[in-house]
Amino acid sequence: MLRISAIIDIMLKEDLKNRIVNYLLPLVQSPGQYIGGEWNAVCKDHGAVDGTICLAFPDTYSIGMSHHGLQVLYAVMNRRNWACERAFTPLSDMEQLLRRHDLQLYSLESFTPLWQFDVLGFSLQYDLSYSNVLTMLDLGGIPLAAESRTLDHPLVIAGGPCAFHPEPMSRYFDLFVIGDGEEALPAVCDEWMRLKRSNGDRESMLAEMAKRFPFVYVPRFYRPELNSEGRTIAVRALRDDLPSCIQPATVDLEFIPLPTAPVVPHVECVHDRIAIEIMRGCPGKCRFCQSTTTKRPLRFRKPETIVKAALESYRNTGFNEISLLSLSSSDYPQFGKLLQQLQEALRPLGVGISLPSLRINEELQMVGELMGTDRHSGLTLAPEVALDDMRKQIAKPITNEDLYTGCRTAFEKGFNRVKLYFMCGLPGERKTDLQGIIEMSETIARLGKEATGRFPTVVANVSNFVPKPQTPFQWNAMQRREYFLEAHRLLWQYKRLNCVKLKCHDVETSLLEGVLCRGDRRAGEAIELAWRRGARFDAWAEHLDSQLWWQALADAGVDANQTLHLPCPAGSPLPWDHIGTCQGRPYLEREQNESLKQLTQMDLDLDEG
Repeated sequence: MLRISAIIDIMLKEDLKNRIVNYLLPLVQSPGQYIGGEWNAVCKDHGAVDGTICLAFPDTYSIGMSHHGLQVLYAVMNRRNWACERAFTPLSDMEQLLRRHDLQLYSLESFTPLWQFDVLGFSLQYDLSYSNVLTMLDLGGIPLAAESRTLDHPLVIAGGPCAFHPEPMSRYFDLFVIGDGEEALPAVCDEWMRLKRSNGDRESMLAEMAKRFPFVYVPRFYRPELNSEGRTIAVRALRDDLPSCIQPATVDLEFIPLPTAPVVPHVECVHDRIAIEIMRGCPGKCRFCQSTTTKRPLRFRKPETIVKAALESYRNTGFNEISLLSLSSSDYPQFGKLLQQLQEALRPLGVGISLPSLRINEELQMVGELMGTDRHSGLTLAPEVALDDMRKQIAKPITNEDLYTGCRTAFEKGFNRVKLYFMCGLPGERKTDLQGIIEMSETIARLGKEATGRFPTVVANVSNFVPKPQTPFQWNAMQRREYFLEAHRLLWQYKRLNCVKLKCHDVETSLLEGVLCRGDRRAGEAIELAWRRGARFDAWAEHLDSQLWWQALADAGVDANQTLHLPCPAGSPLPWDHIGTCQGRPYLEREQNESLKQLTQMDLDLDEG
């Protein structure tokens, strides 16, 4: 027989669901994102499992459901005797209705309020989602500050790329899981439940977690030290039994099952397709790229594993497109063999293959030769820069010859669109580098005209360089607002061909991203101030109020100029040094020093020219 408390719990959840369905959903945009019950969603009896966890993605359903990592962890936890559910940030209309009717944010599987879970796990994929984290905590009935929570509240944890520079959000999380989550997350969840059964207090339980797991960072047991200039020079452990540097968790990818029955969304999402991670890590050593250092070591899945997972995923979802995920798919060691096997298995089923991340190398022309255009007319490439000396300076080992040969082959095989990703504002950038971006884009357009008799569409996406933590460029300054605006003006001035579409990333968004990723704990107060003043969905251009943010940063005492625009001496301490990577800090210092030498040589060459 069900206990009285369990019966009451079921009745309360049913009441919440009825109120949501009957009174709120008829009034909101895209109500399908709030109802749950999707194909392949997993619903378990909370009274019959070892624990409950809600995976919280701090963005909309359409973006979160397109994130492969969410589907991976959802499958990992639901294979165990855990109830793993999902929640996303509601759009403003839904948030306002929840507040007006005094209703709490809930999971999609069981309509359980977030505060009732044992563990609440956030995926921090980008810095401009931080205000959404606070929205979800507040709507979910959970105190924002970690130190204000009791054992009646869930363990609130975070992982993802932003966990490698955690200080701005350190006041809001009980702990961060650094590195790969497939084995680390279950271990953390199981240990938390074991400690809860021991009837300890929350503080001692968190201390035990910090001691037990080398990949767990519990901010309350660490304190920052500032120098006379106000810079963070260290984040030190307050206890002798805790590590001074947190080391990332890593997994053997081949032994981690792929999610072959992913949840199929109710509504249109950013990526409506099956995603399969074929490898993790990148053989490149690009000095601007955080993933290069945080995703190592380099690991691969076998072609047979990938093909089998692709077929199972198709049968379990009905999607007619499969995306092969990695930082650089064409660096997969058996790239040609994999594409051939996938084509043989999937083409008779009418299933297309997409490769959203391709390195510009000798394998590139194979894409056009093998894939054809059953469902593809576009190629996505990231040259980043256009001139050889700048490529050397950022350690991007590609050649224009491979780029142009690959594009020509793709055009000859029927591709009619190329999307290119560049950056402006890199260390040592000159006007010739900006001009080279346009010249490269227009050269590719002319290659398409030669191959097919008409101009293809070439999209040149230009982002603004942010010196990211855990990269060799982390000691560099970011260019100022005026520099980026002038660079964008020059790019438009150089453009000639109408078939080349130029898209420049918003400058205010990039500057704010720089402050939030490079900040220390003082940025946390600014995040809460901005959120209380209305900041929501700041990664969306139509929602970002940059002046609100700059005012919040100033009111919190954050020196944005120092954080963004004043370089640090190479090798000097930074606010995220207590978070380690597989390559380690000596590697970052060596690469930064090599970059400085190359910049000096570029200046000498320019003087001689």
